[in-house]
Amino acid sequence: MVQGTTSDAGKSVLVAGLCRVLSNRGIKVAPFKPQNMALNSAVTEDGGEIGRSQALQAQACRLQPHTDFNPILLKPSSDTGAQVIIHGHAIEPMEARAYHDYKKVAMKAVLESHHRLCERYDCIVVEGAGSPAEINLRENDIANMGFAEAVDCPVIIIADIDRGGVFAHLVGTLELLSQSERNRVTGFVINRFRGDIKLLESGLEWLEQRTGKPVLAVLPYLNNFYLDAEDAINTYQPGGQQQQLKIVGAAENLEPYRLRYTQTTPADKPAIRLSRTTLPRL
Repeated sequence: MVQGTTSDAGKSVLVAGLCRVLSNRGIKVAPFKPQNMALNSAVTEDGGEIGRSQALQAQACRLQPHTDFNPILLKPSSDTGAQVIIHGHAIEPMEARAYHDYKKVAMKAVLESHHRLCERYDCIVVEGAGSPAEINLRENDIANMGFAEAVDCPVIIIADIDRGGVFAHLVGTLELLSQSERNRVTGFVINRFRGDIKLLESGLEWLEQRTGKPVLAVLPYLNNFYLDAEDAINTYQPGGQQQQLKIVGAAENLEPYRLRYTQTTPADKPAIRLSRTTLPRL
């Protein structure tokens, strides 16, 4: 299972990469994310919907998307509420407090899907959500360590070095876990590194000595690597300074909890610069 120190640490891409490597080796592999919060979803072969990252991971496994790959999907409708989708189909909107109490029911759906996948595939690569160290969300957790403990699976923790604070993120996350949870962490992955790796080596040595956990990999920053954002809007403008000729300008109003921002994502239209803005409240 791949868990992250933060959202957008690189969990989805790492899981997709591992899935493709295993598939290339002839291993029957499938992706799994117990709970995903995303406004953008993908349609599955069994007529439901799942998070787009799990659809990408299914493609990496050379599989068609299936609702068992993401049994719980939450689509935010306000700051405190979301539409709850179980096994691909909406049940009802819930406020955050109500869903917190509903997690025991949701966990049954998660374990049912995981059990079916284990019967069909040789290997399941699991993606966590957000961070396992969110103290206020640890009770009845189904997305991170709560799931890992329930099915007894090892965990890799990934952190994004490009935004700074990577050592604090990794050490702090580990410190906030229970002893049994720390024991199942097999090592760390540092994501989005750019620069001279020699300058990082002393930090890696310190991290391994401080935590007793190995650094399994340092992954490079990938340029021109466009993936749809899920629970946030990606404000990065593809093309950068190399796409300045014949630019067509456009503006779009940012509406909270709007579905399908990907319909106006210009990743495949580098000659269009899309500016996202907000309208003043009257």
